[in-house]
Parts: sequence; structure tokens; C-alpha cells
Amino acid sequence: MQHSGSTIMPAFVMITTALSLLFLALLHILSPEFEPAWRMVSEYALGEFAWVTSLFFLCWGISSILVAAKLWKLVTSKASKIGVLLLFVSGVGASLAAVFDVSQPTEHGIAGLLGIPTVPVATLFITYHVSKKQAWMPYSKTLKLVAHLTWILLVLMIIAMVVMMTGFQNAGIEMGPGSPPPTHVPAGVIAVAGYVNRLLIVVDILWLIIAARAINNISKSNFNNQ
Repeated sequence: MQHSGSTIMPAFVMITTALSLLFLALLHILSPEFEPAWRMVSEYALGEFAWVTSLFFLCWGISSILVAAKLWKLVTSKASKIGVLLLFVSGVGASLAAVFDVSQPTEHGIAGLLGIPTVPVATLFITYHVSKKQAWMPYSKTLKLVAHLTWILLVLMIIAMVVMMTGFQNAGIEMGPGSPPPTHVPAGVIAVAGYVNRLLIVVDILWLIIAARAINNISKSNFNNQ
């Protein structure tokens, strides 16, 4: 029973993360009017299939919360505990984004602050702690690589958004709360922020998948050695 209970959560995370990626892929098919080069994933909520966007964020949030709950019992240092708490907060943020979409800018902004910048700190604090443990050694290199990609891509996304918004403004197109989204990208505007946004999301979810798989395999190994 102990073995079964210890592997239910990782297996469920595998399902929820797979569903989140599936819903993300479906949004590109169902709502092709949102150009992925410069429209953010959260903007899909403005389309006909807002419910798919909500399911995407909900599955992502549940995955983060479940992994955080399991890791809380497996980490011991103060930094790693802070990392787990931040991972939990990121899951709350993603879950809130499922309820408060971009048509509710204040609430959605709060969800974004909870869900996005917390991930790099959380993954780095957790990764560098568990990587010191013998059982986690087979996963340490991959976890470190993906953890570093979370902050690298976040920085790149911020830069890409600033460059894009500056380009739109220089072209006479206002961007920001209350302004309608642009219908096209003028010549000379560098618009790749949407691609970076999507890649960042995939990497964030990938870390959850690797962590859940590690927890699952370690739990099985510990059970077999008993």
C-alpha cells in the first residue's frame, strides 16, 4: 500500500502535465487567428475556446501543486523548502489564471505575478538541493539544465516583449491595458515574444514532468529495496 500511495501522485502529475501540453497544442489548432509569434498564450482566452485555455492553466496549476506537496516531504534545507513553497505559489497562480483571464487585467496580473517569476527560483532551489542526494543523481544534470532554462527564457521573454512593444509604439500602435490588440505586425517590428512565451511554458512544465518521474522511480526503488 505504501508503494501504491507513493506512486499515485507522480502518475497523476504525468496525466495533468500531458493534458496541459495537449490543451496548449489544441489552442493553436482551434484558434489560429492568434498569431503565435506575438500573441501570448493567455490571450487565447479572448477567443471562442476560452474554456480550453482555462483547462490548460488548471492542469498546469494542479501539476505544480501536486509536485510541491510531494517534494515538501523530500527536501530538508531552508532554501529547498522556500523553493517548494514558491512552486506551490506558482501552481496557485496558474490555477487562478484559469479563472481570471486577460479580460480581467488586475486579477490576471496577480495570477501572473504568482505563477511566472516564482518558477525559476523554485526550480533552482529545489534542483540544487535534491541533486546532492544519491537517489537523485541520475536526474540531476537534466533537472539543472531545465531549471536554468526557466530563468534564461524568462529573461529572454521580458526582453522580447520590451523590444516588441517598443516597436509597436514606434509604429504608432498603442499596446497595454485598455488598448485593443494589434491586428498585424508593422514592418520593422521584431515580434518573437509569443514564441519565447510558449517555449518558457513548455520548459516550466517539462521540469515538473522530470521531477515527477524522478519521484516515481525513486519511490519504486525504495520500495523494492525494503
